[in-house]
Amino acid sequence: MTSLDSAPSDAARDYVQGLRAEAAIEPDPVPFAPATRETQIVAIYGKGGIGKSFTLANLSYMMAQQGKRVLLIGCDPKSDTTSLLFGGKACPTIIETSSRKKAAGEEVSVGDVCFVRDGVFAMELGGPEVGRGCGGRGIIHGFETLEKLGFHDWGFDYVLLDFLGDVVCGGFGLPIARDMCQKVIVVGSNDLQSLYVANNVCSAVQYFRKLGGNVGVAGMVVNKDDGTGEAQAFCEAVGIPVLASIPAHEDIRRKSAKYRIIGYPGGQWGAMFGELATNVSEAPPRHPAPLEQDSLLNLFSSDQVGRDVVLQPATLADMCGGGVSEKPSLEVIYDSA
Repeated sequence: MTSLDSAPSDAARDYVQGLRAEAAIEPDPVPFAPATRETQIVAIYGKGGIGKSFTLANLSYMMAQQGKRVLLIGCDPKSDTTSLLFGGKACPTIIETSSRKKAAGEEVSVGDVCFVRDGVFAMELGGPEVGRGCGGRGIIHGFETLEKLGFHDWGFDYVLLDFLGDVVCGGFGLPIARDMCQKVIVVGSNDLQSLYVANNVCSAVQYFRKLGGNVGVAGMVVNKDDGTGEAQAFCEAVGIPVLASIPAHEDIRRKSAKYRIIGYPGGQWGAMFGELATNVSEAPPRHPAPLEQDSLLNLFSSDQVGRDVVLQPATLADMCGGGVSEKPSLEVIYDSA
């Protein structure tokens, strides 16, 4: 009979070592060659639902109307960055199209995944179905496909990348971690959760700068601004500018809900998005000073965040729902020699 304490077999040891070696393999690096022309690549981060897609659709449209060549790339697994731009129509994603073409033995072409409206070029990287894969790995795969399609030979003035800020795994941090962009813009509002995400993005930028990175934060777009001022106070505290304040206005809400572009010259909101386009172009990348959790909470009044709550430690009796009898420890303590 084999003892439970006997050494593992060579086969078992090799299997464990193989698993460890596989787990230690880093994702393939995204092969970004030098650009063939000067292009501003800007990554936009923000909490899910904060209005990144709304902001980017109107910003990219205004830039195109100003004569700029703009490429908008949705890097959110929800694949909704381009929905407003295309009037609510779903854009075939790179991941979905690549899988379908590969199964059919065909190559992906630019026309399969990139679409144009009024001078704005746009595409969606996409992501796996829920529970069927890693969204961050999907981002990496999407950029690998872009490389194969000739990304570095494309002639754009601006490339705008829409990233989900709630997710902190490697794929979503690519633009910051691997210097894929020159600067980051955060979209936030006067609420704690969106500013928490913005603060995390600032922390990521600071961390990778210490490792030799060059990406900085150009500023914040305050969306659904109700005038309470927490987002502006956050920007002052971390040392970044407010690039635009988009008001919480019923006209904006109704038009965006109907997938209508409002950022065009001569429109009611044209001047606001025109100024935003200028600020995005000219704002230099800055080194933010992210806040500690308590400092972030201090931007809000105590009735909003409950700072009068005192942490009370739990006991073992609390955890067991009643009295707890002492049991002898099974820990083996060796006397020092």
